[in-house]
Amino acid sequence: AVGFCIMGFIGFKQWYQRRVRGQKRVNTPPFKALGGKMKQIENCNYAIELGKELSFVLVGIDGNNLHDGDKLTLALVWQMMRFYTLQLITHDGKVLKDNEIIAWCNEKITGAGKDSNFSNFKDASLANSRAIVDLIEAIRPGHINYDLLTAASNDEEKFLNAKYAITMARKIGARIFALPEDIADVNPKMMMTVFACIMSVGFAKDQMK
Repeated sequence: AVGFCIMGFIGFKQWYQRRVRGQKRVNTPPFKALGGKMKQIENCNYAIELGKELSFVLVGIDGNNLHDGDKLTLALVWQMMRFYTLQLITHDGKVLKDNEIIAWCNEKITGAGKDSNFSNFKDASLANSRAIVDLIEAIRPGHINYDLLTAASNDEEKFLNAKYAITMARKIGARIFALPEDIADVNPKMMMTVFACIMSVGFAKDQMK
């Protein structure tokens, strides 16, 4: 799926235009057999240019890397994901830092009478998904059926909990990019996006009060 978005540039085009500004410098399909590849690479080079304008770290990456969908592409994809996620929880024009996200989540969890607080996005306790579902329940009381959670005593049970957590997060409107294995394995980068996206739902709810 990533390769398809990179090759056609449609994913990049739509994301940047929607989240940053309306740009017209994008070559759109269908691409002709003669010169089509060059047009696609121009798009990919433009994506790199926009990324650098957003202060993304894109050392040693060019349009050819994106066009070919090699592993360097992940550096841009991750930074796009992080940028988009943090835009959802900008407070008074200020982008929140990781420690501020953690503090907000822990406050909500504690306020709901739960004890699944965590210290950072590498916290091993996050593997059981309890903090995620507790945060969802804190934001939208009555949405979590705790009888469906396992004891998370093995990898399979952790995966099932993570799958349930993602499903419920999406049901309350959180735009979750992470996969169950990201949570079960405690991938810190993806854990940040999970909590930040759920936090954005909480922000929206607070603003409606």
